[in-house]
Amino acid sequence: MYSPIESLKQLSQWDRHHHWHAFTQMGDYDPLVISRGEGCWLVTADGRRLLDGASSMWCNVFGHANPRINAAIIQQLSQIAHCTSLGMGHTTTIKLAKRLADIAPGGLEHVFFGSDGSSAIEVALKMAFQYWQQCPEPQPHKTKYLSFGAAYHGDTLGAAAVGGIGKFRSLFQPILMETIQVASPDPRPLAHLTEAEQTSKLLEPIREVFAKHADELAAVVIEPLVQCAAGMVMQPTGFLSGLAKLAREHNVLFIADEVAVGYGKTGSMFACNHEQVVPDFLCLGKGITSGYLPLSATITHSCIWDAFLGDRNSGRALYHGHTFSGNPAAAAAAIEVLDMFDELGTLDGVREREVILREWLDQLSQRREVRHPRVKGIIAAFDLDESAMVTPPIGYRVARRALEQGVWLRPRLDQVYVMPPLAIPLDELRHMLTVITEALEAEVG
Repeated sequence: MYSPIESLKQLSQWDRHHHWHAFTQMGDYDPLVISRGEGCWLVTADGRRLLDGASSMWCNVFGHANPRINAAIIQQLSQIAHCTSLGMGHTTTIKLAKRLADIAPGGLEHVFFGSDGSSAIEVALKMAFQYWQQCPEPQPHKTKYLSFGAAYHGDTLGAAAVGGIGKFRSLFQPILMETIQVASPDPRPLAHLTEAEQTSKLLEPIREVFAKHADELAAVVIEPLVQCAAGMVMQPTGFLSGLAKLAREHNVLFIADEVAVGYGKTGSMFACNHEQVVPDFLCLGKGITSGYLPLSATITHSCIWDAFLGDRNSGRALYHGHTFSGNPAAAAAAIEVLDMFDELGTLDGVREREVILREWLDQLSQRREVRHPRVKGIIAAFDLDESAMVTPPIGYRVARRALEQGVWLRPRLDQVYVMPPLAIPLDELRHMLTVITEALEAEVG
């Protein structure tokens, strides 16, 4: 039997050698071994408490080990853990589908379940493609997708193809489908313009692409309001609704990737709500179960749904699925999450926390090295001026120092961002921001 120290040493060795981590260079990986979670805190195997500044990669809504979500999962497990969605439905999953249809933007009422965000995007891409092959007025030449630079939509081949971050897709370019890509809707280079002027400027090249390629575009895919993996790039007001309007005018389907920004992150249940946009496909994941179990959803409207209907010999069915689609245990967690949103005033709480984050950024903006402070809901970020860096990468140094003070941030080279659980207590949020401020001061002076 190992002592705690020996056990941690062994776990770290196994973690480094046997566990191939996502998006991690294993050659210089320094193990950080978590043993449990308590509310908004992660507890390491050696007992350190770390405030979860990135909500376990944008998943966690109501904190770790929440008794209500745990109880919902346990109750479901006492009935059945899993049954297939091929040719049958489970009571809990059916109820979740109805709940999602009830809260989705108007007219979205048909729900396809997957296991993760990449799956949600992948099926939306396939649905859009197949729709144009068999809709009432087929347009089989509509086979391409419009996507954005710096976008991230997942790592399966279709999702990677519509992504725009080079290191995630360039190696695999030979096996990715062809897409049409425009620049990231990033207003930072346009900071000298008004927000309305930024929106107009960013929509201009998209308008040109639609005019030239609409007859071959099956769909446009975007992360509404915030491109998260791009560095929390926040689109100016009106860009999302302007893009949706252009798509409708040119008969191009609209895929809203709300895997990261959905479920209250922006202060509304869905980012599309801010500009009254109703997409053709709404893709959800991460927060749908508060990160407790793998689940995603792709929700569409009856115009798409009807194009897939026919008898069993028609060949019109969607031949796509996952073993764990609509898993009942995950569905039970997701229903409890929706109940908690309703009962706890979660969205009002996000807006209250947004005020605190905005005040913090206003203070930080007085520092010469802080650039482009921005906030939307529970998401806050700022860039670091390279000319003010003592030893690059400064973003990594700030994250490391924050970790030493008990706050876990996802390190970035020249940026700091936070996206804590929506339910983070106000005193813990303020503590997190104080630690980050002190870390920045220690590294930059």
